[in-house]
Amino acid sequence: MEDSRLAVERHDWAALAEPYRIKVTERIRLPDRAEREALLAAADYLSIRIDAADVFIDLTTDSGTGAMSDNQWAALLRGDESYFGSRSYLRFEAVSREVTGYPHIIPTHQGRAAEKILTELLVRPGDIVLGNTHFDTTRGHILHRQGVPVDCVGDLVWDFSTPGDFKGNFDLKKLELALERHHTRVPFILITVVNNMACSAPVSMENIRGVKKLADQYGVMVLFDACRVAENAYFIQQREPEFADAAISDIVLEMFSYGDGCWVSAKKDANVNIGGFFALRDEVLATRAKELLVLHEGYPTYGGLAGRDLEAMAVGLHEAMDQEYLAHRIRQTAYLGKRIAEADVTVSMPTGGSGVFIDAASIYPHLSAEQLPAVAFAADMYLEGGIRIGGSLFTLKTIDVESGEIVERPFALSRLAIPRRTYTQGHLEYVANVVAEVKRKAPGNKGYRITYLPETMGHFFIRFAPLG
Repeated sequence: MEDSRLAVERHDWAALAEPYRIKVTERIRLPDRAEREALLAAADYLSIRIDAADVFIDLTTDSGTGAMSDNQWAALLRGDESYFGSRSYLRFEAVSREVTGYPHIIPTHQGRAAEKILTELLVRPGDIVLGNTHFDTTRGHILHRQGVPVDCVGDLVWDFSTPGDFKGNFDLKKLELALERHHTRVPFILITVVNNMACSAPVSMENIRGVKKLADQYGVMVLFDACRVAENAYFIQQREPEFADAAISDIVLEMFSYGDGCWVSAKKDANVNIGGFFALRDEVLATRAKELLVLHEGYPTYGGLAGRDLEAMAVGLHEAMDQEYLAHRIRQTAYLGKRIAEADVTVSMPTGGSGVFIDAASIYPHLSAEQLPAVAFAADMYLEGGIRIGGSLFTLKTIDVESGEIVERPFALSRLAIPRRTYTQGHLEYVANVVAEVKRKAPGNKGYRITYLPETMGHFFIRFAPLG
């Protein structure tokens, strides 16, 4: 493994060669321009409302959209579908304990189910959950419990033009100020790795240690949102000299050693189409969680999943730690970011793990924030190339380092998420060329307006109409 890592680092071009062969293909179709125009209008200019069959390249999310390996597909045939105590659960439990170091492993149908159970147990009305940033479903669950999600990420994340190796880090000053004022209302601190709502940027081990020190000082629990923990560990290995010779699995274990538990959507790093779990250090909390699990998901040895899904997760958790696979995935993302930046588009640099994040305002400088340049970009990507991309429009709460007060800050981002082991370099070249074409035609776009915005999880159900 060590020699392989050094070889990949020595030759950047080597990491762009997929470390796999294609065994099965799926036909994709590019609708013609007139059809794309009609489909986008019928979807109220929100591309996630368009049927997948009408999307040529889908970069909306990396969650559950990857290609499972031959070993994962083979593992499906070992699935033990016993309701209680299946062999598949015992295999999955053993691997999850090995990966996380936590003794209590509880499967769920996906990560948000684990979020729901833990927030139901831990968050009371008026509580404040401090995180670097909260993922959208995490934020939604906390708000549903009448809690307050507060993002203590560093301000560098909003500056796309300035590089930063660990833009996902907590601003420890913000965290300390929040704990000084509100620690009696803080049920836990949440560390999201990699920090997807911060342009998929990683969190350094040094920063994780700093968070743990403050948490211990105020007697607050630390949890991880760890769906992309292997990607985060790879960045630590590559960017923190202390870990240059460490194995990914050892870095992951050290990260988890600074926490009291985690929840995981296995649809990301573990590369399954469905599945998740949470892992806890405390037996009392785990027992309470299992009791709620039966109410919401199923018995603790299947947690809403078939035995075959548990088998695929067990294999995927090991594969996620593979050095060559991670090197290729991270370099693939970096390559697309570099190609898009060459079109004079502002990309958050260095690129993160799950995708390329773009400042849409750099493409549409003539549009104000109220004219929704990120919406214009998503619409134009589909119109020009049949490409579906993701993005978010939301207002987060953060800490003002001058006053220590909780303040609101709007945040808009455009994301080209890259599914795992799914698209080749040829697809990425096509995406980069479409971005360049969108940039060329951008002056003709008059922007968009919101026609409908629900209170809960608005970015999934929001609707738009073009201006002009």
